[in-house]
Amino acid sequence: MCDELTEAENALWLSRRQFSAAGASAAVLASLPGCGMAQEAAGVKGRAVTVTTPDGKVDAWFYAPETGKHPAVIMWPDIAGLREAYKTMAARLASAGYAVLVVNHYYRGAVAPVLDSLVAWRTPEGQAKLKPLIAGITPAGTMSDAKAFAAWLDGQAEVDTAKRIGTCGYCMGGPYTVRTAAAVPDRIGAAASFHGAGLVGESPDSPVNLLAKTKAGFLFAIAQNDDASAPGDKTALAAAAKAAGRPAEVEVYPAQHGWCTIDAPIYDKPQAEKAWSRMLALYAANLQTSG
Repeated sequence: MCDELTEAENALWLSRRQFSAAGASAAVLASLPGCGMAQEAAGVKGRAVTVTTPDGKVDAWFYAPETGKHPAVIMWPDIAGLREAYKTMAARLASAGYAVLVVNHYYRGAVAPVLDSLVAWRTPEGQAKLKPLIAGITPAGTMSDAKAFAAWLDGQAEVDTAKRIGTCGYCMGGPYTVRTAAAVPDRIGAAASFHGAGLVGESPDSPVNLLAKTKAGFLFAIAQNDDASAPGDKTALAAAAKAAGRPAEVEVYPAQHGWCTIDAPIYDKPQAEKAWSRMLALYAANLQTSG
């Protein structure tokens, strides 16, 4: 979760490693073998796209293998929004055989990129930019967006509509994956949440209470410091999935909140690669047929 305590921990980690706010994103991206700039992903084509929703036009990027039709995936970025790091991650997922739409969830108030790195979120300027944009996102709005994204994907030549759609989300994008699965249950077959925030709550539209409205398989990859802050969440998610009859892998990783995002100062490559492999396994098991 992107609360003050978690970000303070991450800021301490960052200062110890002597990263600079301006250079952290580039330094991490450059250090990742096979994860350079998105347009360099072998065998993948990408383009800027616009998706129309009831609330406006979403600027997004779409990546897919250069040939053939493939299962689609909706990717929801973390709190810092759509930027080069997520374009790179989307291109990498496309290189694994998926048609990936990575979206600007702040489109109601700004065109991406709002920030150029996760580090920028912790600056006064970054918080001033993002807080009003975050306030403009609602559960109902996210579900409405998800319907528009799924419909747009089904209209693309690169998408195999005989296969179900997957979704993945990071940090504040984690709960959006469950809402996506609930919004389009007949199309969404798999949802992966990485260090997701706000997955468990009392309200009817809390993700934990939406699992019964889905037809998807789930992966909940939880950071160890998030688990320390809310140790009951993993049990609640597992119990809700069982009650709903939905397959769910719920695991606490020995890594800090944000560990899967490649420009995060807390990025943990071994644990991120493990989480990535579990997402690919989830998709392989759940996206093979439609409906």
